[in-house]
Amino acid sequence: MTVRVLAFARVRELLGSARDVELPAGSTAGDLWTALAATAELRALAGSTRMARNGRIVKKDEVLQDGDEVALLPPAGGG
Repeated sequence: MTVRVLAFARVRELLGSARDVELPAGSTAGDLWTALAATAELRALAGSTRMARNGRIVKKDEVLQDGDEVALLPPAGGG
């Protein structure tokens, strides 16, 4: 299946803004994160990055479907 990934803030700096990712059928949001987290710097963001599937915040055990859009949302900061 193909999932569209949108990244924001620090995750976007590490991954780029958007990409299509091929995953096996039945993959979860956590499986997607594992497939993307190729660097130690990105893996370090795993605990603080939220994921939204088709506009709804989900947990990493959420099963994805072909054509889903998953946004990676690190914590917002600034002042």
